[in-house]
This record gives sequence, C-alpha cells and structure tokens, in this order.
Amino acid sequence: MPKNIKKRNWAFFVYPESAPPDWKEQLQKTGLQCVISPLHDKDVNPDGEIKKPHYHVIITYNGPTSFNVVKDITDSFNAPIPQALEQMRGYYRYLTHKDNPEKYQYDEKDITTINGFDISDFIELSKSEVNEIKRKLQRFIRDEDIREYSDLMDYLQDSDKKLEHDVANSNTFFFDKYISSRRHKLMQPIETIKVDRNTGEILNDGQA
Repeated sequence: MPKNIKKRNWAFFVYPESAPPDWKEQLQKTGLQCVISPLHDKDVNPDGEIKKPHYHVIITYNGPTSFNVVKDITDSFNAPIPQALEQMRGYYRYLTHKDNPEKYQYDEKDITTINGFDISDFIELSKSEVNEIKRKLQRFIRDEDIREYSDLMDYLQDSDKKLEHDVANSNTFFFDKYISSRRHKLMQPIETIKVDRNTGEILNDGQA
C-alpha cells in the first residue's frame, strides 16, 4: 500500500484475541463514522480450516486521509494494515457475505454502527433493492396487521430503520393505498353461506 495514498474510506480487520478489550469504545472516541461487521467466526479456508475469528471494520473521514493516519488507529488495535476502499457498496455488503452465497451468511442485524454511520449516505439503492425492501415492508404490514400508514412510519422511525423509512416515505401512495385497502377489506362483513340441510345444496341469497 503506497504510503502517500489518500482516501476518505478505509477498511481493516480486527482480531478480538489480540485487540484491546475496549477497541470499539476507542473507535467511538475518535468521532469518526464507523461500521463493524458481525463477528466472522465461521469463515473457512479453502482447505477447510476455520479462519481466526475477526471483524471487518469500515472507517470514514470527512475528506481524503493518508494511510499513516489510519495506520495509527489499526496499530493501536494490533490489527493488520488498513486498505483504502475504492467502492463502499461492495465492501459493506461483504460484511455479511451478502453477495457470496458460497460463504457463511451472517445476520445483517448484527452489524454495529458508530457515530451515526449510515450506508445510505454513501450509496444509492438499486431498483431491485428498493423492491426487496418494499416486499419486506408489505409482509411486515400483513404480519403485524398495520391499519394506518402513520403507524407504519412511526414504527420505522422509532426503530431507527432509516432505509426502510426512506423507502416507505418515497412510496407513500403505494403503502397508503395498500394499508387502506387492507383496512377496508377487514372491515367488510363476512358473507354467510346458506346451505340446504337436506340436500347440502348451497343456496343463493333470497332462496328459501
């Protein structure tokens, strides 16, 4: 890695067995926006050997920052040298192996953000990603029996689900119409089917 390189976004590994116990708190004290992967403790080498447990860390600066400045941080964590990130999106998805189905899939809920890091500040969602979030929100509305658009938005805001909140906010017409349609459907009286007790024949309305 050239020592004179300057980049805004950097990535590095942290091995919990050799890092200070308070390394996450130290990261927070820097004031820099950071994101930490779930603990990668199920990664496997090509020969089948389990890799040493580790975290992937992304750290972002307000402007281009030199290798040596970032290395001061990684050295304090007894970590390997940092790598400049050319593409935030791909590395963020690698935190859980999202695009590597052959590898163990870690839970996105176990990603830790520090000092307000928000991936949506760095990338724009693709159409397929927006549609995926819309499908998940539609399922959530059904499972939780959400009957008001305001209840959905309040829940997403209170749960700090910024991506989902932004998608719902950008698709107000879709979600409002869907929720109101479900509400009206649920409020309709259930039609009673009349059956002739002797013949078992289904009787239409008005028949004796």
